[in-house]
Amino acid sequence: MTDTSDPDLPTLFTPITLRGVTARNRVMVSPMCQYHSVNGSPTDWHMMHLGRLAVGGAGILFGEETAVEARGRKTHECAGLWNDAQIPHYARLTEFIRQQGAVPAIQIGHCGRKAGCHGAVKDWAPLTEADAAEGRPPWQGLAPSPIPYGPGFTAPKEMDAGDIRDVIDAFGEAARRAVDAGYDIIDVHGAHGYLLHQFLSPITNRRTDGYGGDREGRMRLLLEVTERVRAVWPKDRPVFVRFSVVDGKGGVWGLEDSLALAQALKERDVDVLDISSGGIGGETDMPAIPRTPGYHVPFAERIRAATGLPVVAVGMITDPRHAEDILVRGRADIIAIAREFIWNADWAAHAAKSLGVPGANRLMPEEYAHRLDLRDRQQAMSFNRPGAESAAAFAALLGETGAAAAQ
Repeated sequence: MTDTSDPDLPTLFTPITLRGVTARNRVMVSPMCQYHSVNGSPTDWHMMHLGRLAVGGAGILFGEETAVEARGRKTHECAGLWNDAQIPHYARLTEFIRQQGAVPAIQIGHCGRKAGCHGAVKDWAPLTEADAAEGRPPWQGLAPSPIPYGPGFTAPKEMDAGDIRDVIDAFGEAARRAVDAGYDIIDVHGAHGYLLHQFLSPITNRRTDGYGGDREGRMRLLLEVTERVRAVWPKDRPVFVRFSVVDGKGGVWGLEDSLALAQALKERDVDVLDISSGGIGGETDMPAIPRTPGYHVPFAERIRAATGLPVVAVGMITDPRHAEDILVRGRADIIAIAREFIWNADWAAHAAKSLGVPGANRLMPEEYAHRLDLRDRQQAMSFNRPGAESAAAFAALLGETGAAAAQ
């Protein structure tokens, strides 16, 4: 990482260079699944969704978790990049994102045992025969062990050696397609109960072969996937890996495990560690993490200190001054925001203004910034502060009847 900090700017709005890619600031739009894809490909919804985020001033813009194979989707509407025909649809998005000054980024993953469900608005309920009758049948997922995701879900297929090779190959091919689609950053999704996290956690991985058992065995698939992605991904572009530092409530995988994983990822030339938590639960005494502003920051700080790698902090960071404090104190290098960008797609530009960044309007497209600059100038000019003389002149323009109405 190259730090090109300007002492006259808030750290949040200094550029960050990762290999050959420079983001204009340290605000990252985190991946957010939309459940609007058709056969894996993005649609007009994605153009609208990512378009409004792209003009808001962020430095790095992720779309959504993107499946590396069709059976690696959670829903029929999940994004995917498993064939070359999908590439032009993503290229349309990356071209627009780059035109707005942001770095286009993609997260690739595999849902594993989460396969065959509805989307978020239906709380990821499992698909049923009734859904099949409407043309949306469930399908069997893959997993390290044949443990269903939850009530109503089909038991996944326990992956054999061929399945493991196929999944590693699928990650590599998805990375190749992402290059052709114009992405500058790729993130391997090893968190939130997805397939690679399922291999990490003893709750879901009960294998006794080389991909199970002790911690090294359980880390093996994620590390081999990362190696394949790093080998395919251009040397001048960074690879991120997202992982859950701890399982969810009742889980087993914990901070010490993640410190070992982080070191192993560093040894495989990963550039940035994307810190999250949760996704797998069980019956142990591991507590749930309280959802408070910046709740992943202590984990990010520990991982950063142990590895020396740049880290992403995410989790209810919505106040620009809070984000700035995290960076200034060296607790993280990039601030990721998700839901707050849905509520306020221009969060980055507004944050820059609130932190006193000169020309903050210029984070937005010229067509917007020009009008915002005019507004700011007009608000500062004295004739926009009507006194008795200007009020009388305005009344004269309205005429006697109009003046009375204006009062």
